[in-house]
Amino acid sequence: MSKNLKRVSLMIREDQHQTISEKGLNASGLFRDLLDDYLSEYKVTLSVTRETKELYDMIISNTASSDADLEKFLKESLKKLLKEKIDYMIKLHEKI
Repeated sequence: MSKNLKRVSLMIREDQHQTISEKGLNASGLFRDLLDDYLSEYKVTLSVTRETKELYDMIISNTASSDADLEKFLKESLKKLLKEKIDYMIKLHEKI
């Protein structure tokens, strides 16, 4: 993903700005992430806890990171989940 940025002016409501500020989010990072989600051809939707969502928002919006940066970690987590499930199934099979 290109890290070249373009400065644009964006108008939001005062209550939106207040909420973003109260959550400690960087508006530019948040908007970039939301635009990436909107424009992406491939999407994964996850239901997570409030804590995980807040952590995601904080990290992505404040570190100039994107879902593309997160994807390599998600792939690794999925591989670990699959390995855990395979190990479980092997143990289950051995009990039969």
